[in-house]
Amino acid sequence: MYLERIRQPGDLRTLDHEQLGDLAGEIREFIVAAVSEVGGHLGSNLGAVELTLALHRVFESPKDAILWDTGHQAYVHKIVTGRQAQFETLRQAGGLSGYPSREESEHDLIENSHASTVLSYADGIAAARDLGTNDRRHVVAVIGDGAMTGGMAYEALNNMGHHRRGVIVILNDNGRSYAPTISNLSANSQGIDEQENHPSIDRPTITDRVTGKLSHALTDIRQNPVYVRRQRRIEEFLHGLPVVGNQAGSAMDAFKAGVREFLQPPSFFEALGARYIGPFDGHNVAEMEEALHNAIELSNEGPIVVHVLTQKGRGYSPAEDDDEKNLHDAPVFDVAVGPPKAVSTGYTQAFSDAIVKEAEADPRLVAITAAMPGPTGLIPFQERFPDRFFDVGIAEQHAVTSAAGMAMGGLRPVVAIYSTFLNRAWDQVVYDVAMHRLPVIFCLDRAGVTGPDGASHHGVYDMALMSKVPGMRVLVPSSAQELHQMLHDATTLADEGPVVIRYARGAARQVTEHEVGEGILGRKVLTADDPADAVCVIAIGKMLETAEQAAAAISADGGPAVTVWDARCCAPLDPAMIADAAAHRAVVTIEDGIRDGGIGMAIATEVCEIDGSVPVTPLGLPTRFHPHDPKANNIHARYGLDVDGLVTAIRNA
Repeated sequence: MYLERIRQPGDLRTLDHEQLGDLAGEIREFIVAAVSEVGGHLGSNLGAVELTLALHRVFESPKDAILWDTGHQAYVHKIVTGRQAQFETLRQAGGLSGYPSREESEHDLIENSHASTVLSYADGIAAARDLGTNDRRHVVAVIGDGAMTGGMAYEALNNMGHHRRGVIVILNDNGRSYAPTISNLSANSQGIDEQENHPSIDRPTITDRVTGKLSHALTDIRQNPVYVRRQRRIEEFLHGLPVVGNQAGSAMDAFKAGVREFLQPPSFFEALGARYIGPFDGHNVAEMEEALHNAIELSNEGPIVVHVLTQKGRGYSPAEDDDEKNLHDAPVFDVAVGPPKAVSTGYTQAFSDAIVKEAEADPRLVAITAAMPGPTGLIPFQERFPDRFFDVGIAEQHAVTSAAGMAMGGLRPVVAIYSTFLNRAWDQVVYDVAMHRLPVIFCLDRAGVTGPDGASHHGVYDMALMSKVPGMRVLVPSSAQELHQMLHDATTLADEGPVVIRYARGAARQVTEHEVGEGILGRKVLTADDPADAVCVIAIGKMLETAEQAAAAISADGGPAVTVWDARCCAPLDPAMIADAAAHRAVVTIEDGIRDGGIGMAIATEVCEIDGSVPVTPLGLPTRFHPHDPKANNIHARYGLDVDGLVTAIRNA
């Protein structure tokens, strides 16, 4: 077992390439076994094994900075940097993070799990190195799993090229993000014809196959440092010729550009100032090592993009055969048979059913997602209405402003996105959608505490932020049936401007039609006989169930009388609900979002305007980064957002 010998990256250099092949197989078996026990990101890591081995054999981490984007493809990196024994605690409370973590290892420089950021990090680290305040020798940015579809990556690459920053960019191209990557670059490089089933499209000709071989040969030449040095000398000679120097140099540049354009479509990287070489076989360690050594020398002249092709889910047949996501992520499963087919559940399933129903009734309705049709529940919509479905790749800013344009054109767009990822498009929500009062509906999945993915994935800011946007209506369902009703109502509410519906990860309560509200009104769930001697609890979204259980516990124990409201709409707040709350002895609010600036504080302000003597206790999450824990209830309990905590707050009030 070669894996047992690997305790640090330097141990990899003692193995020959045949032994490395055996090691790669052992690592894949280890990852499959580890993820099967605790769940986690599987497909991306199975595809990055040989790439990671080559990187750690050529570069010396942490002296050389190796950065990962997205961070969920760094499991192999963790294994070879001494964390193999900790994988039994992967994504468990107090255990190994599913992403790079600065607290875990000196080999992890950035804690990124949001895509398309790594090139900006790399540009900054390289700038610090060049100015002498950072002793990193080489800066290597691995960007993959569709992260190159995000606009921020191109902004960084453009700046690196302009400043001739010596950064080595590894484009780990597996043709996918969560689902197949929305990118012409990826499709062309992977040999995918996006219109391959179109009857008018011919198959590759002999000329196409010849130019493919020429392109590969040209790559071999252009990554050779000797060729690069000679090319520079020729260019200097031509430009130095008397009288005709400039013309001769320009002619050579034009010729080279023409060859690149003809043989290498991805050469647009070079228009941004980055040298491009590849694509290379990302599962051939020897080939990648040679490319990386050459890239080191070539990076003296500025950024270089090393394009490698990998197979997501490689080496585990259930992952290779998963057409939707190559087992991008997986719950606990039996290794022998693989995870069950992913299906939407809870609030996600409720949204999936509701949007198809609404689209059948309203031909204006379209759906937009940012590379996550499966996790947001949009696959049934995509199958039913393919022409009305838009996956824009990992490009949340574009998704929102594109929705604004669609709304201007008469459509009724629904942007389905994770709560935490909408943060990346805040400017677009405020100024491209809300300021124009456009009929865009935002459906935010994974809102609130999400569990095992940790600080970057908890969707705890959306209510506080979105409730401050002028004209925005913020709806929060407490059951599957409420979500259906809210999406239906939103299609009409959007006539006056944008609407947000935010809902939690996991199970959704099932209720009767008599337990569903309407529009932007709150719903009184439980009424105390004498409000003046009772506590009013206003619950938001999934916290309604906690409020009902707390009220029942207090009633059984002979405690104070309790009124319970389901807020339903957090912006604007229902005036009738606020007036009723102000008539009580005290008010307690509970929400699965940040307390500071949250909905509870907005309720406190409005109650105070009616009767400043009524105390209001807002319960919510503190403003801090919350660690991963597979049981979201543990995090809620830590901050008094469970039944016991709410009972205590009611008694104290």
